[in-house]
Amino acid sequence: MASTPGILTHWPWEALGNFKYVIVAPMVVHSMYSFVTKPEDTDIVYPLITLLMLWRMLHNQIWISLSRYRTARGDNLIVDRSIEFEQVDRERTWDDQIVFNWILMYLAFWGLKSTRNMALWRSDGAILMALLHAGPVEFLYYWFHRALHHHFLYSRYHSHHHSSIVTEPITSVIHPFAEHIVYYILFAIPMMTAVLSGVGSIAAVTLYLTYIDLMNNMGHCNFEVIPKSAFTLFPPLKYLMYTPSFHSLHHTQFRTNYSLFMPFYDYIYGTMDKATDTLYETSLKKPQDVPQVVHLTHLTTPQSIYQIRLGFASLASEPLTSKWYLWLMWPVTLWSMVTTWIYGRTFIVERNTFGKIKAQSWAIPRYSVHYLLKWQREAINKLIEEAIVDANIKGTKVVSLGLLNQGEHLNGNGQVYLDRHPKLAVKVVDGSSLAVAVVLNSIPKGTSHVLFRGRVCKVAYSVISTLCHKGIKVATIRKDEHDKLKKSLPTEDGDNLVLSTESRNHKVWLVGENLTELEQSTASKGSVFIPFSQFPPKKTRKDCSYLNTPAMLAPKSFGNLHACENWLPRRAMSAWRVAGILHALEGWNVDECGDMVFDIDKVWEASLHHGFRPLSAPA
Repeated sequence: MASTPGILTHWPWEALGNFKYVIVAPMVVHSMYSFVTKPEDTDIVYPLITLLMLWRMLHNQIWISLSRYRTARGDNLIVDRSIEFEQVDRERTWDDQIVFNWILMYLAFWGLKSTRNMALWRSDGAILMALLHAGPVEFLYYWFHRALHHHFLYSRYHSHHHSSIVTEPITSVIHPFAEHIVYYILFAIPMMTAVLSGVGSIAAVTLYLTYIDLMNNMGHCNFEVIPKSAFTLFPPLKYLMYTPSFHSLHHTQFRTNYSLFMPFYDYIYGTMDKATDTLYETSLKKPQDVPQVVHLTHLTTPQSIYQIRLGFASLASEPLTSKWYLWLMWPVTLWSMVTTWIYGRTFIVERNTFGKIKAQSWAIPRYSVHYLLKWQREAINKLIEEAIVDANIKGTKVVSLGLLNQGEHLNGNGQVYLDRHPKLAVKVVDGSSLAVAVVLNSIPKGTSHVLFRGRVCKVAYSVISTLCHKGIKVATIRKDEHDKLKKSLPTEDGDNLVLSTESRNHKVWLVGENLTELEQSTASKGSVFIPFSQFPPKKTRKDCSYLNTPAMLAPKSFGNLHACENWLPRRAMSAWRVAGILHALEGWNVDECGDMVFDIDKVWEASLHHGFRPLSAPA
């Protein structure tokens, strides 16, 4: 919001939230109904308006995903600063302007007779639109934009747009409603002139709107995309097309580079930033980042493709949950699953900074269900192994294994990769020690006995072993689990491991993701479920408390954290991911995988020292 919001700041349908599309529903229904029932009397333009708006939404989303992928890589980066959740929240309404344009175009074609039965293509109309854009539109926009930077208008309107110093493609359309009214009046000049002159065409209007979206999105990317050869081959192009670095300077310097898409008015009126050419060339030479830490994760549910950082920005900024409307996109979901399967290589999903440490998250292109299939284990292990080797070649210090990438049955908690590559310089960390520390510190003080319910794994065994050593009674329900754990514990600690048949006597439960609804029903009211697993258990009790899976809140100085890690809340990071960062920060030159468990107290103290805080509140 602007610092001093003026009139017409808010969109008329703001209160509707995601239900704003009901506004265009009557227009869509009318277009489809007329086209189906009276095809001979219905102008094809009506249904094409809806298709054009859907194309514009897809076009914008392609740029969003591309921009986030490229900025995660770090090459050709322009402004190396963080994007935070506040910016994502501010820019989540980027589709408002498409809804507005939807309404305006429908009303225009409905009310003007000259729009009836437009030609598919007319060259004279297209040339007229191009000339009108280069002339009146660019000229009027330049002076309107300069006026917006006057204190009166800036504080009431344009400061909202400039709240984003580090831009993303959708930053281009984040303006108060009043600004968009003026913008669409300007953009209507070429289109309406051509239509009213009888030389308008469907293709020309479509290309013009696509051109506006293309230049808007490209200009607000935070990486340089225009090659230097383009300006070498055609020198006048520098006056006819701006670059992302050109407009980025406008967001950092504010009083320069006012032009819309064609910079020649900045040259004419002396507002071209002197650093424009230097920043452009510097950005082109910016190499791809070499991360000190790589966290290997993977896709979880089919819908998770939309909620990773490269997907829908607004969904990525919230914990992973199933959205009903995403089920309507099952063809796209299926296509994405097939694409990730065919692609067959890890891909970068996130780039973070913390002090002098640069970290990246890489995703294995497989879903959780694939990890449960025995015939997929070899292929998954190969993908993980290739990622570790690739990180080693790049000079990465630490690779942490997240989610099922460290499965005991898959790769022996990562030990397989060390056995195959004994001379690896990169350290492989499964993060189990910090996960254990988080679980232990989540148990309420004064607890004398806990109930263990879940599959015995490396983290579970370490938690139970530590609790028994401290004199806390650990009860198990199943005899096979009890016997297996009993054999692994020293005699003096094993006495604190008991077999229990009454779960209601225990208020604190240590649970894995395979906790059943029936088992939860046996817990007494007010019980606390503390997960030790990578995945959270399904919550079925409203009268009990469920803590998050082992995780910690990142310090405020941890940069570029504007997407939630799976089901965790904002700025929360899984203990397994934090552990890899700590290894790099502390310079611990040891692997943590296989049967090896790092010093639990040492890693816990290091996490607190670097500003990480427990995420112990019930979820």
